[in-house]
Amino acid sequence: MLLKRIIPCLDVDKGRVVKGVKYVDHVDAGDPVEVAQLYDEQEADEITFLDITASHEGRRILLDVVARTAERIFMPLTVGGGVRSLQDVRDLLNAGADKVSIMTAAVENPDLVGEAAVKIGSANLVLAIDARRVPNPTPIESPQGQPPAGRGSRGAELRVNSQSWEVCTHGGRRGTGIDAVEWARRVAEGGAGEILLTSMDRDGTKSGYDLELLRAVGDAVTIPVIASGGGGSAEDLAAALDDSPAGGHAQAALAASIFHFHETTVPEVKRRLAALGVPVREPSVDGPGALR
Repeated sequence: MLLKRIIPCLDVDKGRVVKGVKYVDHVDAGDPVEVAQLYDEQEADEITFLDITASHEGRRILLDVVARTAERIFMPLTVGGGVRSLQDVRDLLNAGADKVSIMTAAVENPDLVGEAAVKIGSANLVLAIDARRVPNPTPIESPQGQPPAGRGSRGAELRVNSQSWEVCTHGGRRGTGIDAVEWARRVAEGGAGEILLTSMDRDGTKSGYDLELLRAVGDAVTIPVIASGGGGSAEDLAAALDDSPAGGHAQAALAASIFHFHETTVPEVKRRLAALGVPVREPSVDGPGALR
């Protein structure tokens, strides 16, 4: 049976781990190297490092921070934020990343997904999607009357149903008019190895993942989906990882607030998940790096 993964996330701004609610009101959560090392000691399955302002500020990701983080941990490290080109992908891998996550650049240049997959392999390529709900969607046209970037022949049509989700870029600051489910299907077919799917509406709220969004994307693609945005308890993670019709159908769950602010630890969450019947790699000990 394929084990589900638990992935702490480090949102990094100006070299510090931060966490906000719905992408605003960020508070400091520590030094990324020290925080990553704690999660490594707690036997997290992976860790994700996202430079959340690199795209918005038009700068490169902080390679020195990535390199220092990679030197101190032994679990797989995914890095994203500010990745614009194949050279950025190469630089991150050279700095110690095991996987590279792209988002804004893929929307602006959909061919980048396939090009990156060829160069580094799909297994090392994560496509990040920040999605927000659009109640009662209506067609959205670009200023020139052309399809938004990455849309293809369907042009500006969003999914016409009771709920849809729009892809946003630049750290959630810009809407694109692109339907998140259709976009996920396209990048999966284009070569992405995983999808990191964040509900902007649930981010930092600890109110539970958007299971409807997770199911819609998870059922539309054949690659793993990582749930992000809203994890407030082990039960929330279990719901996201549940493969039943009512579950989120995700293969991994990403969380930040509950770990950063000492509400629980990775070993505690994993033991609870195992008790709930979720197949996870159980921790061997409580973890020398358990947050107190």
